[in-house]
Amino acid sequence: MELLSLVWTNLMRNKVRTVLTTLSVFVALFLFCLLHGVTDTLTESTKVGSERRLVTRNKLSLVFPLPMSHLEKIRAVPGVSALTWSNWFGGEDPVNPREFYAKFAVDSKTYFPLYASDMEIVAASPAPEGTPVPPGVPANLAAYMNERTACVVGEGLLKKMGWKLGQTIRVNGTIYPGSWAYTIRGVYRPKVKAMDAETMFFHWDYLYENTNRNAMVGIYQFALSDPTQAAAVGKRIDDLFENSAYATHTETERAFQAGFVSMFGNIPFVIMVIGLAVAFSIFLVAAVTMMMAIRERTPEFAVLKTLGFADGSLFFMVLAEASAITLTGGIAGSLLAKFLLEKSGLGLPGFSVMFVHWETVLLGIGVAALMGAFSGLLPAWQASRLKIVDALRKVG
Repeated sequence: MELLSLVWTNLMRNKVRTVLTTLSVFVALFLFCLLHGVTDTLTESTKVGSERRLVTRNKLSLVFPLPMSHLEKIRAVPGVSALTWSNWFGGEDPVNPREFYAKFAVDSKTYFPLYASDMEIVAASPAPEGTPVPPGVPANLAAYMNERTACVVGEGLLKKMGWKLGQTIRVNGTIYPGSWAYTIRGVYRPKVKAMDAETMFFHWDYLYENTNRNAMVGIYQFALSDPTQAAAVGKRIDDLFENSAYATHTETERAFQAGFVSMFGNIPFVIMVIGLAVAFSIFLVAAVTMMMAIRERTPEFAVLKTLGFADGSLFFMVLAEASAITLTGGIAGSLLAKFLLEKSGLGLPGFSVMFVHWETVLLGIGVAALMGAFSGLLPAWQASRLKIVDALRKVG
């Protein structure tokens, strides 16, 4: 207790220096965890897809579509239990062109039943009683299903754009030129943490009927009756079209999503390097600060040794001071990064709302502990090895 009391007294002796050093560590670990949150989000996004669902795309590239003629052939493959399809739409909001969000044209009567386990409809426009709804489609989507220009948007997107249920919005097409009108008839909320809450879905028929293109599909998505046969079913499908003009590549939905993350290249590695560089810079600041503090107190250490304090006690005291500063700043910075990022609702375009894993928070605290240990190690060793006679010469 006597040593801990001395540690506290020494920390409070120069409050300005202690506070500034703690704030430096706080900022460093806040930025470290904040940057690492990007990596956490990208990694978690690869888990959005299910191993029970497969995706079939053009073998050459995702940007090349597939013909509708593939539909029945894929459906006839043993092991395929439910099939749907979708197209990436592109386009931008004419009011907020910089606000990107994903837009998909989907075959609604098969898409929503297939993804019922991943999302729930939390708000929808009312429809007249008895309005028909295809099997498996949520009953509250009756108005959406019976309106060609209707769309369903994520809860996060509705909030971010300031839209309201029943509002008509417009999108300027890029891949599909023109000014497209959509009426918001449903709002979904992800059931899966990593699923994007800022996507818009609309009827594939609306897209097809208003373009001069042949009926082409971006990707086919389907469920398996037996998930253990994913590789075999995928191979059967790809073998069907191996020699056609539209050869396919079939993979699990999770692998398909991981392909999107791989487009970011080495960005996660670069982010990690930047975060560590920031932390190392603050480590140098903390180390220099501790060295200055110990040099100023050299005569005091001589007096403490004269009073009977052992070398190990002085070593512990100095190391504890450095650790207290870095751990206080590190714990506060790491926790704030997690809660601030997750409460802000910020998200990566096309991915989920950003978050920081608890493992990252613990990593940040661990980095802070190492900073304290290494920044205080040399000053602590110098204090413990100090000779009383040499130190007392500086007194007065």
